[in-house]
Amino acid sequence: MDTPGYTALTRQSGLMREMQVVANNIANISTSGFRREGVVFSEYVTRLEGEPSLSMAHGNARHIDLGQAGLSQTGGIFDLGLQGEGFFLIAAPEGERLTRAGSFSPNAEGVLVNPDGYALLDAGGAPVPAPLGAGPVSIASDGTMSADGQPIAQIGVWRPVDPLSLRHQAGTLFAADDIEPAEGAVIRQGFLEDSNVEPVSEIARMITVQRAYELGQKFLDAEDQRQRNVIQTLGR
Repeated sequence: MDTPGYTALTRQSGLMREMQVVANNIANISTSGFRREGVVFSEYVTRLEGEPSLSMAHGNARHIDLGQAGLSQTGGIFDLGLQGEGFFLIAAPEGERLTRAGSFSPNAEGVLVNPDGYALLDAGGAPVPAPLGAGPVSIASDGTMSADGQPIAQIGVWRPVDPLSLRHQAGTLFAADDIEPAEGAVIRQGFLEDSNVEPVSEIARMITVQRAYELGQKFLDAEDQRQRNVIQTLGR
């Protein structure tokens, strides 16, 4: 395969990755706390002897959209929606993870956990106790949780020190190299944050990527046929 073929293949590979990311976004339109992702393309250019420069595209990085999504009221005592910058901190088996998905419930050990059973951490990095059998539970906008009017914990809100270090792990969980307390975030008890995926724009993007991939495939097919014709002509 000559230079145009290799160039087209690198573009096709990147478009395939982007299609996978877009499909995952669409699949999570209704997932609470989901953050939309996009693919970032880089370009590699090198000079060739006696030929034009070679340019290759590589979709090797993902961009996470941290834009605020709407809040849906659920009325759940331990359903928490975030407004503003920041994440809840979760104790996952692989280490501490960040999430905007705020659906929690008490477990048998008396701590608040997410649907996967991972403990929610407070402002000091310790599991948040669940006030089992206590009176009315309220959670203030700064994360202070009270039972019977007495404060018992403060739910932490964190952010990555370097936003570019944020990496999508699985579902609604993210990893970061270093984290710090987030300032100005508001916690809303009885609410859950929606996915920040815009269905119409995401479907439009899928169509655009699909058409670009089809055009690239047509080019590869035409290039393959051109080379076959050259070989047949030289073979006569």
